[in-house]
Amino acid sequence: MHQLTENFAAVSRTALICALACAGLAAPAAAFAQAPAEEAQPAPPVQADADAAGNEIVVTATKREQTLQDVPVAVTVTTAETIERAQIRDIRDLSTVVPSLRVNTLQSSASTNFYIRGFGNGANNAGIEPSVGLFVDGVYRSRSAAMISDLPDVQRIEVLRGPQSTLFGKNASAGVISLVTREPKFKLGGNVEASYGNYNAVVAKGYVTGPLAEHVAASLAAGYNRRDGYVRDLGTNTDSNERNRWFVRGQLLIEPTADLKLRLIADYSKIDENCCAVINIQPAAPTQIITAPVLAGGLGGKVNDWRTPFADVTYANFPSTNRIRNWGYSGQLDYSAGLLKLTSITAFRHTGAITNQDSDFTSADLLGRNYQDVQIDTFTQELRASTNWDGPFNALLGAFYYNEKVKQHNELFFGSQFRPYANALIVGQSGGAFNLTQVEQLLSAANGKNYVGQSFLPGSGFTENYRLKDDNYSLFAQFDFKASDRLTLTGGVNFTHDAKTFSTNSQSNEVFSAIPLAASVAGVRNVLIAQGIATSLSIPVSAVPAAAIANFQTTNPVQYAQAAGAAAQLTTLAPLQFMPPFLNVPNAVEPGKVSDGHWSFTARAAYDVSDAINVYASYATGYKAASVNLSRDSRPTAADLVRINAAGLGLPNLTTGGRYAGPEDSVVWEAGLKGNWGVASANLAVFKQTIKGFQSNIFTGTGFYLINAGKQSSVGIEFEGMVKPTRELTLNVALTWLDPNYDEFKVSGVGDLTGTKPGGVSPFTVSLGGQWDHELGNGDHVIARADWHHESPFALVEGLPNLVNIVGTAGAVAAATSRKQEISLINASLTYAMASGIELTVWGRNIGNNRSLLQIFDSPVQLGSISSYPSEPRTWGGAVRYRF
Repeated sequence: MHQLTENFAAVSRTALICALACAGLAAPAAAFAQAPAEEAQPAPPVQADADAAGNEIVVTATKREQTLQDVPVAVTVTTAETIERAQIRDIRDLSTVVPSLRVNTLQSSASTNFYIRGFGNGANNAGIEPSVGLFVDGVYRSRSAAMISDLPDVQRIEVLRGPQSTLFGKNASAGVISLVTREPKFKLGGNVEASYGNYNAVVAKGYVTGPLAEHVAASLAAGYNRRDGYVRDLGTNTDSNERNRWFVRGQLLIEPTADLKLRLIADYSKIDENCCAVINIQPAAPTQIITAPVLAGGLGGKVNDWRTPFADVTYANFPSTNRIRNWGYSGQLDYSAGLLKLTSITAFRHTGAITNQDSDFTSADLLGRNYQDVQIDTFTQELRASTNWDGPFNALLGAFYYNEKVKQHNELFFGSQFRPYANALIVGQSGGAFNLTQVEQLLSAANGKNYVGQSFLPGSGFTENYRLKDDNYSLFAQFDFKASDRLTLTGGVNFTHDAKTFSTNSQSNEVFSAIPLAASVAGVRNVLIAQGIATSLSIPVSAVPAAAIANFQTTNPVQYAQAAGAAAQLTTLAPLQFMPPFLNVPNAVEPGKVSDGHWSFTARAAYDVSDAINVYASYATGYKAASVNLSRDSRPTAADLVRINAAGLGLPNLTTGGRYAGPEDSVVWEAGLKGNWGVASANLAVFKQTIKGFQSNIFTGTGFYLINAGKQSSVGIEFEGMVKPTRELTLNVALTWLDPNYDEFKVSGVGDLTGTKPGGVSPFTVSLGGQWDHELGNGDHVIARADWHHESPFALVEGLPNLVNIVGTAGAVAAATSRKQEISLINASLTYAMASGIELTVWGRNIGNNRSLLQIFDSPVQLGSISSYPSEPRTWGGAVRYRF
């Protein structure tokens, strides 16, 4: 508690200093604002309209308030009304109304993956920088766990597509998701809502706002969300994929004058859930060993029936743990002085996630623990100054500082049945020639060590500790020049410097993973030869002359070949060595530091064809900082391994991999059209986007392989339209067509994928929606809404790495790409809204109960088997809401 108080105090002091500095910078501008009246006067700011629709919605996509019609950027806006009527329960549901966005929650409640236009990568590795920047009220959320909560007092969500690094710095190379909440009001108001649905889903939330003093207003939002799991775990007799989460969020608005405004926000949220169920969709020989009866040499375990993946049944031998705490506070100071507006945003956030999972995904006790404790502290400070006047020239200048500390502890331990499981695998693989004890005896004799009975013991395994510190700053500027009444030219530049320091303290005490199998082959061959000679001569093995072993190949070539072949089989046991000794960083060769600086640019021309039609063309570059591999598969590069071995630091079975991946560079060429005719609006964007050196984060079953992999590109067309054929009816359509390619990807987990299609990207996505709002004679309203979201068939991943050893690269790719998914979701709601403020709603999501697989991957410790995450089934319910 004392340390927490010190952290709060330190950050609060920093926030106060920054606020005072910002006010100090404003002083000269305030004096300038008192100049004679004939000088240029600022243009009135754009005012947000709560009832605005289509392209009349006010957004802050370019860190200025503009209507969607006027902002020359590909951006989709989801309003509070859409979120409410479409029953969008959290950020995951957003993709049903934003076709270019994909959101998945996979390994845990703390791991949400965001992809825009097919670009992005997973969040399961805490050292991976995200490609999609996440912001809440202007505050950067560095990890996706910080975005997992029910949507609170939200006003709108803006999804900016394409590189946004010029204004948003690093980690916006694929786009930005910006969630904007309502400011406190100086008039009492709010709403409360209670909802109940299938799977005993209970949602209660409320929002209240009002004045505290003449110049002070406040708001408070809170919510609770609980639901039974929709997947039954027959191994533990519990439900998985449940929800159990709550949040509270308070805001204070201090506005002493029309020119000065201070907004303070604090929030806290907590999640404690059993998530996320994994099912088997392709068993293999190891799976049959797990499910075979004990008397038949199996383990007597259970695995779901792969032929019925959506039976919502899974097996584990202990429930998953997902305990996530997320809290933070921020202060935004805005000061207007004549032509100048100054803004300071100071924030501190903490995210803590404790997870544990039965990662063999069977009822057998193979992996008895896969535990992770990640603690992330993030401090951010942004300062910017912008002009807002009617002259031909406007500018925005800013600076951003970011400091983050990651502390991570992992444990991967064997369960009580892994040793007999490994024994059964060895017996089956060798055709009964060897068992585990015999292998241990042979390796012991070959290496002069005692391995007998020491391998795969319960409680043995891998213990990991990682530390990461990230210091980052950005300087940015954007200039708008109105070349004529209709033509505006924009240029922007950003310089970002990012420096990371990381260290590890990881240890493996698993004996078998430390045995050098390849180097032991010759020794085991000689042991087998000696045993054969001893048997034939009826003498002890120790009495066999060394010369007899050395001459055995010449004197007994057939028996020698048999012994050599049997010894060589040991190398096929390498997949069981997934917890080898770990070379910690920093060391004499690897300093545990990575830093880089990067310039990003934006050039854009926007032309008003008429009062109703605007067109634009733009070129922009993006930057994603280097990422660090915080997993047990963090290994040195090939060049570093040579130096490590030369320095005498080499360890048994130490191989090459990716300690970190260098930065990504992205480029987009884009042309767009925006039309607003009052009763209708339309937005069209055509683009080509590329990423060089993209960071490939390959899941290996128990860790991650991180490396810069080549070049990825995508050509696409996006269209969004809205029309109001009558006052009561609103129709929406959104279409996305994508043609993604790996222009170069030679080092994927399954081999060279150059020229192939990236996984997880549907070539065609459409979202159709309609809302009918009919007013009755007494002032009540009947509101009906429905939407349909469809994604044409696409492969979830490009290949499955563990299958390469069985069916080769072509087979590993075919196994993944042949399992294409098609998504088709229908959602609807019907609301009776009384003039008194009471509303009654019935709703349904995925009404057609259309199920799909969210992701597929190699089943851990089951070579040849494939696992997957199933999507949610049909959900429905009713809600009562009161507005005041």
